[in-house]
Amino acid sequence: MNAFSRRGACPALSAPMQTGDGLLVRLNPVSGGLSPRLLIALAESAVRHGNGIMEVTARGSLQIRGLTMESAGLLAAEVDALGIAVRTGVPVETGPLAGIDPREIADPRPMAERIRVAVEEAGLATRLGPKVAVIVDGGGQLTLDAVTADVRLAATRTDVGIQWRVSVAGDGRTARPLATVEDDAARDIAVAVLRMIAEKGREAHARDLSDRQLVSLAGLHSFTPPSVLPDISPARGEIGNFHGSASSQAVGDWRKPTRHPISPLAGEMAGRPEGGVTERLPIGLFSLNSFHALGIGLPYGSMPAEKIIGLAQSALALGATEIRLVPGRALLFLGQPADAKQSLHDTAATLGFVTSPADPRTRIAACPGTPACASGRIATRDIAEAIAAENTDILDFTLHVSGCAKGCAHPGPAALTLVGGENGAGLVVNATAKALPAGYRPGYDAARGISRVAAMIRSARFQGETAAACLTRLGTAGLVQTYLQE
Repeated sequence: MNAFSRRGACPALSAPMQTGDGLLVRLNPVSGGLSPRLLIALAESAVRHGNGIMEVTARGSLQIRGLTMESAGLLAAEVDALGIAVRTGVPVETGPLAGIDPREIADPRPMAERIRVAVEEAGLATRLGPKVAVIVDGGGQLTLDAVTADVRLAATRTDVGIQWRVSVAGDGRTARPLATVEDDAARDIAVAVLRMIAEKGREAHARDLSDRQLVSLAGLHSFTPPSVLPDISPARGEIGNFHGSASSQAVGDWRKPTRHPISPLAGEMAGRPEGGVTERLPIGLFSLNSFHALGIGLPYGSMPAEKIIGLAQSALALGATEIRLVPGRALLFLGQPADAKQSLHDTAATLGFVTSPADPRTRIAACPGTPACASGRIATRDIAEAIAAENTDILDFTLHVSGCAKGCAHPGPAALTLVGGENGAGLVVNATAKALPAGYRPGYDAARGISRVAAMIRSARFQGETAAACLTRLGTAGLVQTYLQE
């Protein structure tokens, strides 16, 4: 077992990361899911060796919290004994319904595997930072549009058939498009982007690439095999522009490149980007021809292991064969008879899981806070629950409740953020938890302050206006003044 990793690295099973409540490990099964029996065994291991808190992240990884160096080693040994193979190297992610969704444009798994092989053959895995990621999205009912990545490949139908739209540095809305090409060219461009990033160092991401490099990538439509792609660096020039084949379509005029917004890559625990892509949440029933899948969310991405055990035991009794970890902090249950779905739904609701995409908790990002985390200064989950219960009608924006200024639950900006500090719960408007709060009120009373803001929105909102738009119109000064009212 390695020494615990620094903050900002990926806390893999072999390299746990120090947090306010002990060490944290993250794992993602190679298969994408676990049988109910394996999830039960893993949760039992989390109870024995950690603090019993399990999480599913925004990218669909499983996290176990509250470990020590000794217990993290014991946990890793038990995972190995259970035969759970976990992913290593550069993450190349596909959607939770990949290969089984009748509505997807293309099965993304073969392309993802080709990219993984090419990355290994090119020796890039050790040269890239731990948070560099690739997404291969086949479309369908559960896309990965809300997840950020350095490289995105999205299946699309064109006049010459199914091709891959390649873009970089962002989510499905903000990523900068490069080209729409066939399989081989898409793989080549993806690997070329990763080479460029690697040349800039382990702290680099696709957002750090120059316009000239991105223009050169857009021209990579030749049949150059990946094994002979040039090693690219800012000091040694870029790939020259190639003339694409008739079956490939460049996106945009790359002689005069447009200035597409390149969003910063949000961290593993980040939620939906503020103002980002609207997509179906992974909660509820999904039709898969002869059977259904049931998506069940973890409130704030976190649940006690005992409740996960209870839900998995119920799923096992009902005939579930697989439980997949889903981007968006959810679990997807496969293999049950169609008439058993409601029973598991009811069990999940009783245990406190999120069973409806309209649940206001899906709009709130909240870290463990006090007393679970030593870094926390406010009881984030209690505050979040109170806000969700009282303000369902106005939560059409992201609300972040952070125990401290690190902002682990939502590293990106949110419309409203409550952040714990020495003076109580500070309010931050349209920024991250690291920003200086504009005003404080006692942590135990923070939910009441947000309820006052909610009442202000209700009285000031125009007909048809969203709460998010109303917040923007009201402005920071008015919101803070209302939050501070007794």
